[in-house]
Amino acid sequence: MGIIAWIFIGLLAGLIAKALMPGKDPGGVIITMLIGIAGGLLGGWLGKVIFGVDSIDGFFDLSTWIAAIVGSVILLALYRVITGNRHSHRHA
Repeated sequence: MGIIAWIFIGLLAGLIAKALMPGKDPGGVIITMLIGIAGGLLGGWLGKVIFGVDSIDGFFDLSTWIAAIVGSVILLALYRVITGNRHSHRHA
């Protein structure tokens, strides 16, 4: 798949991850989209390394989307942990 396809999948995976993990994010929509793109790449890499599957078979392949969404959820959770702690210290 080309880089444009990965960006598109990442954007949609970021939106799906946000829907699965509702709540206020300190970064807004732009950060969520960037997390989605990075999460898509992370999910594809983790699928290949941990499970030995080629999770980037094609744009319409279910494993591609699952890997991208899982990667996005992981990065969104990490982002919330890191920025949530930093954000709460500023107001304390």
